[in-house]
Amino acid sequence: MGKPKFYDFCVHAVPDGENTIEQLSTLARHLGYSGIALANHSDKLPQSQPVLPTTNEFEVFRGIELVEENPSKLHGLIGKFRKSVDVLIVHGGSETINRAALENPRVDILNHPAFDKSNGLNQVLAKAAAENDVAIGLTLRPLLHSRGPRRVRLLSDLRANLDLARKYDVSLLLSSDAMSCFDLRSPMETLALAEICGLEEDEALEAITTVPEKIISRSRPDPGYIREGIEVLEEGDCF
Repeated sequence: MGKPKFYDFCVHAVPDGENTIEQLSTLARHLGYSGIALANHSDKLPQSQPVLPTTNEFEVFRGIELVEENPSKLHGLIGKFRKSVDVLIVHGGSETINRAALENPRVDILNHPAFDKSNGLNQVLAKAAAENDVAIGLTLRPLLHSRGPRRVRLLSDLRANLDLARKYDVSLLLSSDAMSCFDLRSPMETLALAEICGLEEDEALEAITTVPEKIISRSRPDPGYIREGIEVLEEGDCF
């Protein structure tokens, strides 16, 4: 078995975050990642598509984190961006948005599902996540930047969602949710923090290795693969 490849599938660069994608990718590669996903919020996108720095050993994937409070408009945004990104994330935080995201197989990840006094998931939503293969995002930045009762609440929500994910076999995606280089953590530190939060070692490892790889294989299918009724043709083929 080869050495695992680690991925951080939610980092925010300028104008959403504080650092450029070049700075973030340089540090992430130094820390030991094989790739990261640029996932700026949809309300803070750059005016033009940035050139993503990529080498044979490290890749920056094009992503987006959709921010929308109206489910109908969210579905419109999913349709607008799905074909142009490798990683499509929905920023949750209400029952209607969480449901819209988890019932849509074109969504890769639901981040920040908690709201009010709810952890954001229930049995029905967990089943929908499993059926539609939408991963639940576990983001470290909110935990690391919170203190006191807020941190206790975040940990409680995370563990409740972990219980549901285990019960219904929902994929988990672990990310830094970095808004700057200071938010990035090495893979080993990320795994250690995840275990403190309640993940088992194998769950944490899968959440930054095999789950991201599965998302990329789905967004970049082999020729002939059929997704949502559309056959992906090899270059040079005609309809």
